[in-house]
Amino acid sequence: MSAPSDDISFHVATKLGFHRLFQYLMGANLNSSRIRMTTPVLTSIVPGAGPLHSSAYFVRLYLPEKFQDSPPVPLPELNLHPDRWPSHCIAVRSFSGYARDNNVVEEAEKLALSLSHSPWANSTNYPSKNAYSIAQYNNPFRIIGRLNEVWFDVDCKSAGIEAY
Repeated sequence: MSAPSDDISFHVATKLGFHRLFQYLMGANLNSSRIRMTTPVLTSIVPGAGPLHSSAYFVRLYLPEKFQDSPPVPLPELNLHPDRWPSHCIAVRSFSGYARDNNVVEEAEKLALSLSHSPWANSTNYPSKNAYSIAQYNNPFRIIGRLNEVWFDVDCKSAGIEAY
């Protein structure tokens, strides 16, 4: 399930998008179904799509398998949309701490630099419309031992790998 946001800040977009998704999980859907929370919370960054050519964001949660084929319809005021991802390959870089405006771009740049010296040097952003995504695995109350990842979509075939 996806919560679009055109907020200027990664942190604010993630917070507000997650709040809408959490309401959905707690029963703000046409079935009043309560849905178990999954991880990660994924915020995808789409550069230049927001106001004044700033970034736009999609905050996403995976639904448990039970709801994937037929997700409960969210209440219209939540502005949520089902989001299906086809099989694809991603390059991942882990980082700790909190994912914030001041470090997500830096972590994405580190992954891009690492990929520039690999077989995937020219295969990022394929065929994705997202620049990158940030996966956050821990609740905000966990201070130590936090796990986050930056994800780039990559073209598996350019490196001789098949996606299934």
